[in-house]
Amino acid sequence: MQANFIRQIAQKNPSEFKIKISDFTLYRRFFKYIWQHKIQLLLGSSTIFFLSFLQVIIPQITRYVIDDIIPNKRFDLIPWLGLSIATIALLMGGLNFARSYMMSLVGQKTIYNIRNELYQHLQTLSLSFFENQRTGTLMTRVMRDVDALEKLVTTDVAEIVAEIFTFFVIVTYLIYADWQLTLLILVTLPLMIYLTQFFGNRMRGAYQEVQQQSAEMNNHLQESLSNIKLIKSCANEDYEIDRFSTHNLQNMQANLRAVQLSSGFAPVIDFMNHLGHITVLAYGSWEVMKGQMTVGDLTAFLAYLNHINQPAKRFSKVMHVIQKGATALERVFETLDTQPEVKEKLDAIALPQIQGHIHWEAVQFAYTSSQPVIYNFTLDIQPGMTVALVGASGAGKTTIANLAARFYDPQQGQILIDGYDIRDVSLHSLRSQMGIVSQETLLLHGTIKENIAYGKPGVTEAEIESAAKIANAHEFIITLPHSYDTVIGERGVKLSGGQRQRIAIARALIKNPRFLILDEATSALDTESEHLIQAALQELLKNRTCLVIAHRLSTIQSADLIVVLEQGQIIETGTHHQLLTHGGRYAYLHAMQFPQKIASEIELQLVMEN
Repeated sequence: MQANFIRQIAQKNPSEFKIKISDFTLYRRFFKYIWQHKIQLLLGSSTIFFLSFLQVIIPQITRYVIDDIIPNKRFDLIPWLGLSIATIALLMGGLNFARSYMMSLVGQKTIYNIRNELYQHLQTLSLSFFENQRTGTLMTRVMRDVDALEKLVTTDVAEIVAEIFTFFVIVTYLIYADWQLTLLILVTLPLMIYLTQFFGNRMRGAYQEVQQQSAEMNNHLQESLSNIKLIKSCANEDYEIDRFSTHNLQNMQANLRAVQLSSGFAPVIDFMNHLGHITVLAYGSWEVMKGQMTVGDLTAFLAYLNHINQPAKRFSKVMHVIQKGATALERVFETLDTQPEVKEKLDAIALPQIQGHIHWEAVQFAYTSSQPVIYNFTLDIQPGMTVALVGASGAGKTTIANLAARFYDPQQGQILIDGYDIRDVSLHSLRSQMGIVSQETLLLHGTIKENIAYGKPGVTEAEIESAAKIANAHEFIITLPHSYDTVIGERGVKLSGGQRQRIAIARALIKNPRFLILDEATSALDTESEHLIQAALQELLKNRTCLVIAHRLSTIQSADLIVVLEQGQIIETGTHHQLLTHGGRYAYLHAMQFPQKIASEIELQLVMEN
């Protein structure tokens, strides 16, 4: 019932609800991460008590000097006075160092844990999440947002906590010493608290805008640098410079608005502090002249006033740190609270070594609820079969393969591998037994050896070379300056499209998978390379199950079964020659690609049948 009540409030006024729960809930949740390092936290915090005690003593020494040592001309106490002050200074220096170091240690370990957890959580999220997010935004959350949390633990904020504790210690003493003067000092405190909340709420919104504009600029920077070849080929350098300049300007303006608020807060707090100073000086002087207070007492009160005002002064300077941290916490926790659409069951079993029997049963899938991409799809692939999916773009071919790898879950139906529903097995045991080569060649910055071995970490150099030979990549690799140790650059930019594709094929083959998915795997190859790889694949695919997706029908003519898709449904199945003879959709697609060959192939097939 409580959850429903909270949900109803949030639906009625989501912005107000977010502000009300965010401060308390965010910091309470963040503290759980900090408390994991409670030993260092308690050691750092324990110094606060001793520092507060020492700060109470120093003004008392000043009072004693003014009221006793100077009037009584106690020259003999001056050396002891200097020694005591030096001792207190050394103690305060050591305690401040211990507090700063311990809190920094807590901060760094906390940030380390949060960043690791955030990255680990991102690895568990489904492809659909990344399809709806920009890379620059996610990079900002993992790096800049997490960095902003550090200062919530380390020096600046820790000093505020220490000074607030000192504030209560000193106020307690001052009430005992002169409660009337203390009340005059504290009369402006409610107003200062109100002003802090007033400016804090506005600065929170300002720093949310700063983080948003920073993410937008990072997004543009990441996209433009990743597509620099496209920019240059279209001669759009000036256009991209203007776009970046616009994002940069918006980022600057957002920062200036935030700085304007934080800069306005500091002088207001300073003015309130000076009012307190004037009050103490005026009222204290009057009491001194009446003989109700000594000059030393007044001097001590003025020193204590500085300690009382210090938290407010410090808070005005680090308000932007706190607001940045709160905004960063919102974004980090928002990502951590995102649940994957494809979830592994708690009792998921490890899929045994598969034989390669793949079965789709009445599968229906839609990326959005409005329009199914796959409708009532049923297909059975026996172990060792090579099945090709063909059809126009958007027919659902790649979606079928993605469902088999469980990158998405169907809304209806089930997918079985060797009789196991893939939703009942662990994702690692499923995907580790698959080899996937997609049309989009995905390579990492590093050496060729590292990219091939990425498919199965820990493999030997002999296995790497063997996979490269099967993929027809060995011959061009050994001609490179450093052979298999050649660095290929980000996304393999130093290689041709065909070379990148062959390395991707070698990476898939090194896993020795029982189930291969080749999604336009030879699309980037020239005719000669394609012929050589097709011959190698024919040998490799023996006793393996393979799902081939192809637009170029020349690559799938020897498939055991060809499945023709249209609008997510199977409209034809058969071998290459059967489908040509049938004269349906496949024959039409084949005629479009090979208009001279279609007639002769059909004629030859009819002769063989007669």
